Amino acid sequence: MSETPPPPAPPAKRCTVAYATRERQYLWSVELPLEASIADALAAARAAAGPSSHIPWDSAAVGIFGEPRARTDGYADGDRIELYRPLRGDPRERRRQRVQRERRARRA
Repeated sequence: MSETPPPPAPPAKRCTVAYATRERQYLWSVELPLEASIADALAAARAAAGPSSHIPWDSAAVGIFGEPRARTDGYADGDRIELYRPLRGDPRERRRQRVQRERRARRA
């Protein structure tokens, strides 16, 4: 009498959800069905992070490998889904201010 082999696992894809602060980088690996969206991956990572998390799950902009995406978009196996912190200020404006300070310092 032969045993029936277990049914094959449903196809799935894996991704890493990432969030970084100045002090630390947070990474969660999740595996979801092929039709999962970025929002699904964020929900799975949020569950893995636990309730005490200070991550801005609902308000942060998201992207994949540095390219902005909508939460409704899908993702490919192996993608890195990133939650982005807001910038403290416009980098161009900060550079202008730094150049002005340096010019004033040279004149003085």
